[in-house]
Amino acid sequence: MPIAAGRDRPLHGPPRIAENIHGASGLDGPGFARGEPDVPQDPRDALTLLHDTLLAHPTPVTLVPTGPLTNIAVLLLAHPELTDRIERIVLMGGSTDRGNTTPAAEFNVLCDPEAADIVFRSGLPVTMFGLNATHQVRATADVIARIAALGTPLSALCVDLLTYFASTYREVYGFDAPPLHDPLTVAHLIDPSLVGLVRAAVTVELNGTHTRGATVVDLHGVTDRPADTEVGMRVDTDGFWDLIVEAVRLLG
Repeated sequence: MPIAAGRDRPLHGPPRIAENIHGASGLDGPGFARGEPDVPQDPRDALTLLHDTLLAHPTPVTLVPTGPLTNIAVLLLAHPELTDRIERIVLMGGSTDRGNTTPAAEFNVLCDPEAADIVFRSGLPVTMFGLNATHQVRATADVIARIAALGTPLSALCVDLLTYFASTYREVYGFDAPPLHDPLTVAHLIDPSLVGLVRAAVTVELNGTHTRGATVVDLHGVTDRPADTEVGMRVDTDGFWDLIVEAVRLLG
């Protein structure tokens, strides 16, 4: 799979780095975080790679952004003619409840609220998996033991990562087990029955003194905004972890 470098800062303002959760390297915990990557970087930047991929693929593509939405927003701004090449956007970010970086805002959206606003207002089908959903899939001691029991190099790597995240989430948020945010997006695409979805209007707060970056999700239809976003709500936690453990076993 080609790997390309995306933008190193949001559309406006300075970048945010989550060292308190992911460490100085962004991948603290496993041994490979201290070495040099052995997979070459694609010479294209992320915008060019996305552009070329959308044009080359025979059918529309589902985009699965699991970080700040800067690169997707730049793609939509620079190449509006490619929107018909995008089937849907399934993203990890936001929340129907409170945030994790400020009381109101989740990290990925807060990193670039303007980019998130562009994506949610794009008119494309968007499915949002926010903290309210991802906090339901926490890597408990039993889950980590299941993965460790596989006894493969990949399972050992997963245990290292989850053990490190367990320590940072305990220290920063007081969680008894760390949530596995990003894989919920792909798990949904593999097995849509794992997450219950509702349709709601989602608006990104851009100007609030205390609420910038918050996703305002109209779950009860109290506004006149169209309910044009699918929002992840109830998660089949056992089914999710069965899928994850089986994937680690097959790839191990």
